[in-house]
Amino acid sequence: MTSSATSSIRDSDASSITAITRAGSGRPTAADVASPSHEAAERKDDAPAKRPPLWRRLLSHISFFVVDQWFLIALGALILLASQVQVPISQQSTKELVVTYLCVAIIFLITGCTLPTQVLLQNYKRWKIHLFVQSQSFLLTSAIAFAVVSLCALNPGFMDDALLVGIIFTGCVPTTIASNVVMTAQAHGDQALTVVESTLGNALGPFLTPLLVLMYTSTGAWYTKVLPDTGASDLGELYRRVFMQLGLSLFLPLVVGQILQNVLPGPTKLILVKWQLKRLSSFALLLIIWQTYDEAFATGAFSSVKSDNIIFVIFISIAFYAVWTIICVGLSLLWLGKKDTIAVAYCVPAKTPAMGVPLANVMFTGLSAINVSKIQIPMVIFQGFQIAAGSLLTMAFRRWIRPEEEREKGDEGSHDESTPGNGAP
Repeated sequence: MTSSATSSIRDSDASSITAITRAGSGRPTAADVASPSHEAAERKDDAPAKRPPLWRRLLSHISFFVVDQWFLIALGALILLASQVQVPISQQSTKELVVTYLCVAIIFLITGCTLPTQVLLQNYKRWKIHLFVQSQSFLLTSAIAFAVVSLCALNPGFMDDALLVGIIFTGCVPTTIASNVVMTAQAHGDQALTVVESTLGNALGPFLTPLLVLMYTSTGAWYTKVLPDTGASDLGELYRRVFMQLGLSLFLPLVVGQILQNVLPGPTKLILVKWQLKRLSSFALLLIIWQTYDEAFATGAFSSVKSDNIIFVIFISIAFYAVWTIICVGLSLLWLGKKDTIAVAYCVPAKTPAMGVPLANVMFTGLSAINVSKIQIPMVIFQGFQIAAGSLLTMAFRRWIRPEEEREKGDEGSHDESTPGNGAP
């Protein structure tokens, strides 16, 4: 056999061995790596994925915002509706009674069905955080509001006198109930703590708010001249009405929900979770806000003052909410966890006009209807902004607490795997 033939056979055998090796290992050889076709394939694999067009990305962001913040969009639509069409004045009291009792009862019935009883009872025992939240909700907010009013009062021609009194009322009234509970749940905060602080604040409100308002309006400042003599003896009727509402629309539904949760846990979870009926809380809250604005527009509250005063109240409401939230969150982070901090962030800066306006009527007998409307304006405007800002904050709070929730889920999963009978060796 000639040398050339021997070389040809050797090359053929080497090629066969290379092919077998490549097929067996699944790895490219040096010759393959150096080949132009392989380099082109690598460049194709390493090329970045083609980004979707700009309009598709914008549409994705818009759809996410609409789905996540549908509550805020619905709120704006209802306020617009209230500004155009109102329930007749003769039926306002009936509407307020039905909406307030029914919607608040729905919210707290659902809350009672979803909150574990032990967690709720444990939160009622936390007296340190009760002092922390309520002192800020009544003392801190009212002091800041009074400081702003005192600065505005330096120029008597700057602001309407009844509006200044309304700003003081805004700082002195207790936290709201329904929106706090709904927003805290949406933000993944401690809903049980929110329920406790909201109910406690509204139980203290009829006693503390009149004292604070009388203290701030007894300074003899020029804007206090709009107020008639106080009628402290009429506060008994206010106490009766407020505590009857708290009992029937808050505590009773909460207790019924707790009973249903413990007696019928399966059907309760099926109805609220699988059938998504717990979303009724959000719709009930929208009705509560609508009835407040409907009443304000029906009584002519917004048309009774100058537009520049309204603009100032809007901006001062934004400033109040921002300052109160920053202070309470900053102080909470010094000693509370994230879930508790979120609950505090919704309880401290929130204010309810549902108690402010009746207090004005009871405390200052003979107050004219136009001045009642003016006093109501800062509270109503602040309520709308606090709902809008609180709804937007749910996204930030969820993002903030997500790592902690994922870590807790991971710990629970590892604990389940290590428990005998759960597949652990």
